[in-house]
Amino acid sequence: MTVDGYIELKAWQVAIAASLVLLNAAISLGLQLGLGRSLVVASMRMVVQLLLIGYVLRWVFQSDSVLTVLALAVIMTIIAGVAAVRRTERRYPGVYWASSVSVLVSSWLVTSFGIAAVLQKADTWYEPQYAIPILGMILGNTLNGISLGLNRLEDELVVHRNLVEMSLTLGATSWEAARGPVRQAVRTGMIPMINSMMVTGIVSLPGMMTGQLLSGVSPLQAVKYQIVIMFLIASGTALGTVGVVLLSFRRLFNRNHQFQSGLLTAAGHK
Repeated sequence: MTVDGYIELKAWQVAIAASLVLLNAAISLGLQLGLGRSLVVASMRMVVQLLLIGYVLRWVFQSDSVLTVLALAVIMTIIAGVAAVRRTERRYPGVYWASSVSVLVSSWLVTSFGIAAVLQKADTWYEPQYAIPILGMILGNTLNGISLGLNRLEDELVVHRNLVEMSLTLGATSWEAARGPVRQAVRTGMIPMINSMMVTGIVSLPGMMTGQLLSGVSPLQAVKYQIVIMFLIASGTALGTVGVVLLSFRRLFNRNHQFQSGLLTAAGHK
């Protein structure tokens, strides 16, 4: 059924698309990858999560309440901060706090800029039609950058521990000793976003742009929105990655310029 320029999907049409997962299962079975169970679980989780968020968003859009939008935004941010840490191989006391603060500050700051300065909706910033989707896209990409940057920083400090401690012994400051790992960590967190920007529009059409095109929006308008979103995502990723790396650096090095390597433990161990 076509409604206002887009095709309204029925349950059986979604089921047809879902049947394609059988191809993945066949590949797993044929090559004995052992991914059958993971495919089923991942597929079911995705469907359930999307259906739940669909109902939640419908309720939020209908309520059009500032408190409701803020509550959902806070929940999304907390989940993003926790998810970023869970993707890392090592932890240290306070890592969840560092991740959550980095996600909150970077994503909310960039989202606010996008809504107020770009979309010119400062007076009605709480409109869920704009606030939730934009924040969601920025959060999703920012948590990836934070996770990659955090993981790389911890790896660099562990692998090059002797070099870091030798530099400190010879009189280097904490920053001088850890500058290399910090730079590598920030670089690692930002590279995927840069690579994505390199091929956007040529190799891939991003989800937001595709959704707008399917709903009947003018291609040029869809492109403009996507350009804005890509720049917002890039800024959020950069700020979030730098934030978590610097907060982690401050936590792992004390005021006496000592590397507190004992704080780093493998995930699942205390």
